[in-house]
Amino acid sequence: MNARRVSRRQLLRRAAMLAVAPTLAAPALAQARAKVRLGYLHVVAVDGHIWTGLDRGSFDKQGIDFELLEFNTGPEVFEAMAKGQIDMLSAGGVISSYLARGAGRGFLINDIEIATAQLWVRPALGVDGFAALRGKRIATTRQTTAHIFLDRALRANSINPSEVEIVNSSMSAAVKAFIAGDVPAVALWVPFNITVRNAVPDAVKLVDASAFYPQSAVLGGWAARAGYAAENRNILGRVIRAWTDANDHMVRSPAAAAEALQKKHYSQAAVADIVEAFKAQKLFSSREWKRLYIDGTVLKWLQQVSDFFMADAGITDAVRAPDYFDTQLYLEIVQ
Repeated sequence: MNARRVSRRQLLRRAAMLAVAPTLAAPALAQARAKVRLGYLHVVAVDGHIWTGLDRGSFDKQGIDFELLEFNTGPEVFEAMAKGQIDMLSAGGVISSYLARGAGRGFLINDIEIATAQLWVRPALGVDGFAALRGKRIATTRQTTAHIFLDRALRANSINPSEVEIVNSSMSAAVKAFIAGDVPAVALWVPFNITVRNAVPDAVKLVDASAFYPQSAVLGGWAARAGYAAENRNILGRVIRAWTDANDHMVRSPAAAAEALQKKHYSQAAVADIVEAFKAQKLFSSREWKRLYIDGTVLKWLQQVSDFFMADAGITDAVRAPDYFDTQLYLEIVQ
């Protein structure tokens, strides 16, 4: 597991928040500040809300001081939470797997990972379409957004997953294997597509997850340790309030939000790459999300993905979405 600690002081300095701090600090004085250890993945669909909220002073206004720890994959960040190394996390579709195993309490959805998962192949290695995948090795990370997407993509093209060999590893290792020519196909998530595109110009993207929406949707979001969530409901509520400010800014001004993310937090990527990452996720306004919480859509989508992961893992006594995800807190906060 590789985690990179980033202090709140460093984040504020990097984001140049001094210009707005005076106007945002005053409301926070009315409540005790909360120090929260937050695990995350450095992927726009996962940490875009975090950085945007920090840059805008949204979390500071709510008295939230994050100690950020970066992880490479969803399974790693959940492992850290199980060990008590973090209080809460933001991750992708993996939340539907680990929460169903009783590994925490979900309380906030970031987005639908509508096209973040992609299947890339190398014609030079004999794979130029789905038919050629039979009997071939496909690299990915199991129990993640990429894994469930790969399963659906194969079945949609009349290929049983048992007809291919899934090579399980961290996503960085999977992409390296694809680039090196060790495997002819990789199911990845954004922004690893940029790495592939730059390193292997003749690689071909066969399909992305948008082909299966809205029949199915993979949600990414936030979870906390069960005990922490039970004892710190007020803190979770303050996180939601800050998140709504960041989220609605991203919905209203996606170009400005993408440019800010690239400049301050994704300098190794081009602005066009961050814009592409924005298009790969589906965002709703905080009030639109409220409707999806109320009518049961959020729980339905979470359960669909949990059903896949639990079947794949052979788990028959999994926790159901209504029991592992708290919709009520969001509805209390967002009016």
